[in-house]
Amino acid sequence: LFEDPRPLTEKPSSKYPFILLTGRGSASQWHTQTRTSKSAVLRKLYPEQPFVELSPVDAKSLGVVQNDQVLVSSQRGKMVATAFLTHNVQPGQIFIPMHYEATNRLTDAVFDPYSKQPSYKSCAVAVAPIGAVPARK
Repeated sequence: LFEDPRPLTEKPSSKYPFILLTGRGSASQWHTQTRTSKSAVLRKLYPEQPFVELSPVDAKSLGVVQNDQVLVSSQRGKMVATAFLTHNVQPGQIFIPMHYEATNRLTDAVFDPYSKQPSYKSCAVAVAPIGAVPARK
């Protein structure tokens, strides 16, 4: 089955000005980590804490620098993540790996009309700086 792309079910607003996109974060994580988190080897290969990819343009406007802690919130939930600044995402968009339970709590569980599976792929969110992460020793 092929269809034309559909518009997002949730558009950015003044309260939630960014579009969150989710997907695979690394080859060492799978789905919500129900199995991969049990592997000591795989746990060493992925980030300790959830991260959010932000465009440098958006980070600057928010007063966020690399590795700052930020609060990402939607109509359904919120989570804390470490800022990772990259040109891989467009201004107005952010990316968080889907492997963290909190990520999926943010998203709008829109169901596919054919498979009846929830997409958990996007939603409108706000991003706010919390502060710098203390240096590791």
